[in-house]
Order: sequence, then structure tokens, then C-alpha cells
Amino acid sequence: MLYSSNYLSPLGKLFILSDKNSIRGVGLEGQKFFAENFQQEEIIEKSDLDIQRFARGWLDDYFLAKNPSLDELNLAPQGSDFQRTVWQILTEIRYGEILTYGEIAKKVTINLNKEKMSSQAVGNAIAHNPILIMIPCHRVVGANGSLTGFSAGICNKAKLLELEGHIIQLHKQNYFIQ
Repeated sequence: MLYSSNYLSPLGKLFILSDKNSIRGVGLEGQKFFAENFQQEEIIEKSDLDIQRFARGWLDDYFLAKNPSLDELNLAPQGSDFQRTVWQILTEIRYGEILTYGEIAKKVTINLNKEKMSSQAVGNAIAHNPILIMIPCHRVVGANGSLTGFSAGICNKAKLLELEGHIIQLHKQNYFIQ
């Protein structure tokens, strides 16, 4: 069983899903792929759990640009071993930093002892990240600095990166990190 609470963020309404001890999901209303991660789960609204209060406080600090520590969070995303490997690498990207899909693919090859890994496979795992913001998939950009592949929308990715101190440029209908 999962417990749900809402959080009104600068991006819109976020849904926080948890069990009694850990965060299992954070998603933006209308976010692509979010609901499919929890189709088999019974979910009831319950916002008074300590883990839910802690998650809302963490998000408050994040949106106030206080750079809250990921170490304080008990995150328990559900996915394949490959997905969890990618998501773990995402948690290592520090506030205000970015990596490319290719850089993450190289890290995955090391972690999984593979010869090579496609950036597209990494992108697919990132797109299915069930814990938005806390597992910072918004910190991943294309090789040319373009903002691509964010299941909560490219404009929201730009907002999160700007919050973290990046300058975003719009060029020919695409956003780029400057």
C-alpha cells in the first residue's frame, strides 16, 4: 500500500507517494509515465506520515534554493536493475551540476561491467524515473547542451535548472544550457 499527499510547487501540483518509511514517487500532475509506475499499487491519501511531512519540507527547501541534501532522503524507487543503476547515478549529480546522457551511459557501463551502453537506453530509464526532482533527472542534458527528454516537460526542466543557477537560452524553438 502506498500513501499519497499533494504539494503545490512552482511547477504545479506534485504528488508524493510513499510507504510508511520511504519515498516511492514524486510526480507532476500530467507527467508522462508517472502513473504507469504505480498501476498495481493500492494508493490512499494520507498526508500526516512523518515521511510525507519530511518530503514536503525537503521540497520547500529545494524550491527556496537551499540545496537540501539527498542523503537525508529515504528513496525507494521501484524498477529494473538497469533503471535503478541509472537512477542511482542521477542522485550523484550535485545541485547546480549537469551531465549528458552519454556521460551517464559511460558510468553505467562501469557500474554494470559492460563494454558499451547506448545513450538512448539511458534516456529511456531516465524518462521512467518515478521520483521527480529528488532523483534529479532534470540535470541531464544532450551532448550539445540541449534540454531534451524530460517527462514533466522541457519548460519545467528549464525552470528547475534556472533555480539551480543555470542560464537557459531559447534558440530556434529549443532550450540550451549556457
